[in-house]
Amino acid sequence: MSRAALRFINPGYSLSTLHARRSFATTSRRTDFHFDTHHFVQRLEREGLNRAQAEGIMAAMAEVIDESIRNMTSNMVTKAEQEKHHYTQQVDFAQIKSELQLMEKNDLAMIKAENDRLVTDIEKLKQRLREEITRTQAGVRLDLNLEKGRMREESSGQELKIKEVDTRIEQEIAGLRTTIQASKATTLQYLVGFVTGCSALLMAYMRFRV
Repeated sequence: MSRAALRFINPGYSLSTLHARRSFATTSRRTDFHFDTHHFVQRLEREGLNRAQAEGIMAAMAEVIDESIRNMTSNMVTKAEQEKHHYTQQVDFAQIKSELQLMEKNDLAMIKAENDRLVTDIEKLKQRLREEITRTQAGVRLDLNLEKGRMREESSGQELKIKEVDTRIEQEIAGLRTTIQASKATTLQYLVGFVTGCSALLMAYMRFRV
């Protein structure tokens, strides 16, 4: 501030007057200063101002500085608030972690139960297939034996025909064995496809849950 501008300052605007106005405006504001006011007043006096002018300028600057500091500190977070926020975050994180662990545990239990059920169903299916194959083989053998016995009784004197019949029967048996083997292969392919499909569904389910 130049000396020409300082001449317009009211000489009667003293430090005590400014303090009185500040106290009248608000009683909650702080009255301490953030710089050496005595040294600042002396410097203004050395620049040619009288005591009242120097104190008035000093008081005005002190008020501006105090207001600026209050504006800056009003948006700051206290250490207690920061610690409280940090503790709240830790509690929330622990709760989320516990919930995720519980969900993961439940999902694993469900997946294990589903896998056990699929394994049980597959074992039951394999057992039914084995029983069906055994019944089919027994029925075929019984029918063949009956047929062979009947043919022997009817054509006991025709050895050649019996041999031809035996040959035909053996061919039929071979064909039936081939059919049974094909049935086994088809059943095995179906079983492998079923297991593969179940495994793919299980893996997709696990990936979706993860």
